[in-house]
Amino acid sequence: MRSIFILLLSFTFLFGNGQDCKKFQITQQSQIPAACTAISMTMLHDQQGLPYLYVANKEAGLKVYDINDIKKPKLVATVSTKSFSSLHVMNLAQEGNYVYLAIGNHFNNKQASGIAIVDVTDPARATFVSFWTLPSSSGGSGIVKVQGNYAYLGAMGNGLVILDISDKKKIKFISQFIPDINYPDPKPKKSLFNARGMQVKDDLVYLCYDAGGLRIINTKDKINPVEIGRYSNPVMNGKPRAYNNIVVDDDLAYIATDYCGMEILNVKDPANIRSVGWWNPYGCPANNWFSSPVHANEIAYNKDCKLIFLSTGKSDLDVIKVADPANPTLCKEYGGPNNGMGTWGVSLYKDRIFLSYICSFIPFSSNWTGIKLLTYSNCQ
Repeated sequence: MRSIFILLLSFTFLFGNGQDCKKFQITQQSQIPAACTAISMTMLHDQQGLPYLYVANKEAGLKVYDINDIKKPKLVATVSTKSFSSLHVMNLAQEGNYVYLAIGNHFNNKQASGIAIVDVTDPARATFVSFWTLPSSSGGSGIVKVQGNYAYLGAMGNGLVILDISDKKKIKFISQFIPDINYPDPKPKKSLFNARGMQVKDDLVYLCYDAGGLRIINTKDKINPVEIGRYSNPVMNGKPRAYNNIVVDDDLAYIATDYCGMEILNVKDPANIRSVGWWNPYGCPANNWFSSPVHANEIAYNKDCKLIFLSTGKSDLDVIKVADPANPTLCKEYGGPNNGMGTWGVSLYKDRIFLSYICSFIPFSSNWTGIKLLTYSNCQ
């Protein structure tokens, strides 16, 4: 009787952690090639249901594509970087009729950190509205998020910047918060601490601080933000680490941690963040940063399907089943490490997946840049 119980328990565990993924399918519908002088960093489907895709095209600015026919994307608008002092477009967000751009090349230390605002009331006639840069800054920008009348800029080494965007033509600086770099390592290298990814929920900013782990910042007082929680995997003490991007669902945070895969944390009590699960397929930190097949960067989540979508560098896309957060398992890999291409960004919209590829040499080689437009089915 005991053996039958164990067999049933094992079957239940397997089925709930990936066996139901056998029917999960990913299909490429089309692609949008780019040039290595105009890298496709990341992209976002229009959040109001219009059939358009907004692409952060680095040196080439913001590109808008009509994807009413997903098999035949058509470029309909471009907002040049000339509109905002030739600062590269690295990331983007949308709220209502506006797209917000994180501007400033973060692959070097020369460009300023800032944001630009674009009116997409009619996406095919996207119109530049205004921009703002942090005075005397360098290092570029990693991400921008918007909530109501406020924009939150992940300004790399310049930390978190909060801006008043109630008047779209007059962006106003509110505050800047640079988290402590003396955590988690006692002898930090300043250049490794960068505000890279974030999610904003009400008055809390969940900030991926690169080598500095996860920081939770209370911004109820916008002028005086306060860090109320921090976490870094103790297994990584003394080792390279990179907390790159995050999605938060209820009490759980899912974090893309570069060559270390994805960590799942319980953040219900910010003062006592605890580890729940870790998708670590290549034995980090025993594996080598440069030889790892996975470099998880951007992250997206389908709550209904309990699936995490990770852009994983030279492995392209890994889809992780998180129905049991303590035991995340690989559901599907798209692309793989042997095609000579590597991803940077990923985003979802309904049954669509958008993947951005970059030209790169380190930590992985990629010889193609552009966007792949995919669909997926049978996720449950």
